[in-house]
Amino acid sequence: MLGKAELLEAVAPVNRGISSSPSDRTAIQAAAATLEGRNPTPNPLQATDRLNGDWLLLYTTSRELLNIDRLPLASLGPIYQCIRLAENRIYNIAEVNGPPLLSGLVAVAATLEAVSTQRVNVGFERGVIGLRQALGYQSPAQFIGAMQTTPKFSLFQGIDFRINRDRQAGWLEVTYLDDDLRIGRGNQGSLFVLQKV
Repeated sequence: MLGKAELLEAVAPVNRGISSSPSDRTAIQAAAATLEGRNPTPNPLQATDRLNGDWLLLYTTSRELLNIDRLPLASLGPIYQCIRLAENRIYNIAEVNGPPLLSGLVAVAATLEAVSTQRVNVGFERGVIGLRQALGYQSPAQFIGAMQTTPKFSLFQGIDFRINRDRQAGWLEVTYLDDDLRIGRGNQGSLFVLQKV
C-alpha cells in the first residue's frame, strides 16, 4: 500500500524514536497520518484476528517508554505490546539489555474496555521489574503465561507491584490496522507504530 513503505522507511533509522530529530518526527507524523486516512479496517476492535496477538514497537513518541533507555549500563531492547481481546487485557513488555546476566525486563499488565469501534480505555493494574534470567523470561507469550499463573513473583525474582488503576488510566485508539501493521494514538498525544510478530 502506498504510504506504508514510506512510513516503515521513515521509522527504520530512528531506534523506536530514541534518536529521532524534529524533522524525523514531522516526517513520521505525516506518513502515519497519510496511512490513517486509508485505514483498511474502519472497526479495528471488531477485527479480532488482526488485532489480537503480539506486536513489536517500531516507533513511539512516548517519553515514558523511551526514557527506559536512560538506565545506566543498559540499553532498551525490543518493546512488545501484547493484546489478548478474549481476556480484555493488554501487556507492555520492554526488554532491557545490560551486561551478561544483568539483562532486565519491565512489564505492565492492564485491562481493556472498548468505548468505541476504535478506542479502548486502559486501566494499568500490575508492574513487574526484574532480571530476565531470575524471572525465567523466554518470550513475551511465555512471560504473559507466567504472569497469569503467578499472582506475585518473589523478591528473588524481581519487584512485582500493584498499580492504582484510578491514577494510572488512559486510552488508546487504533487508527490504522492491517494484517501486519498497526498505528495507535494515546491519551498523552503519543503515536505508536507497531508490527505484528
